[in-house]
Amino acid sequence: MSSRTRLNHLPGDPTVMCDKRMEDKDLTAYCGLYCGDCIRFKCRASDLSALLLGELERSHFQEYSRVKRHHAKELEHYESMITALKGISTLRCEVPCRLGGNGCIGSCQITKCVKDKAIEGCWECAEFEACNKLNFLKPFHGDAPLKNLRKIRELGIDSWAKYREKCYPWL
Repeated sequence: MSSRTRLNHLPGDPTVMCDKRMEDKDLTAYCGLYCGDCIRFKCRASDLSALLLGELERSHFQEYSRVKRHHAKELEHYESMITALKGISTLRCEVPCRLGGNGCIGSCQITKCVKDKAIEGCWECAEFEACNKLNFLKPFHGDAPLKNLRKIRELGIDSWAKYREKCYPWL
């Protein structure tokens, strides 16, 4: 199974997809997450937020909202909406960690560890079951990354993804 790669060059059409196909191996994070399921990787919200911010700025909508908010109560929280859109626009992840991207959190101790050990991912490490570096994943992902690491070890990186545990609550 493969996923299409997004091109996120703004301003542009956020629906444009690159012809390059990513394999499940490329979308397998070192920690057992599957990037193809992640909102930051697959969702267009960050691109659309950036486009909307640009359009609102080009049309001077802030000035319009100041004038109209007395008559249109929906515009009373315009500044809060802009803050939220700015935050959403920064959430994009264009390149999975295995392909050199910054993954979920920027500087990642798992990525550093895997590279220091010269292994393909945590599933190749004899200590992953008890590794504290994976603990930060538990509050959001539960035990799914550990279960995925076991599946990768058992089935191989090219075959595991169709049997993966769902790591995200929206799946």
